Amino acid sequence: MLVDDSATILLSISNILGKSGYAVEKASNAADGLAKFKANVKVDLLITDLNMPGMNGIEFIKEVRKLPNYKFMPILFLTTESQQAKRAEAKAAGASGWLVKPATADELLNTIKLVLR
Repeated sequence: MLVDDSATILLSISNILGKSGYAVEKASNAADGLAKFKANVKVDLLITDLNMPGMNGIEFIKEVRKLPNYKFMPILFLTTESQQAKRAEAKAAGASGWLVKPATADELLNTIKLVLR
């Protein structure tokens, strides 16, 4: 699942993933994404933005981690933020990895392969 409030990011990242054989479920904000998780949509990986209106990415992944079916699912942040303190906060909340926008297609796909092992 890809969660980002930027329509451009949703389109470009879902195109990269789709061309690489991944099925992509999209949500334009954390509340929409959380509703899909609560409806038990089959998701093997979450890629989320950090800075979104309403619920931010760290709050979002804390909520996702509370759901039994998604306790151990890999979660990647794809964000413009690069501060070490934010990375540490995200890791403590349950994030598996962190990519700084703009990430190349290769960086994204290689990171996904690593966390899906």
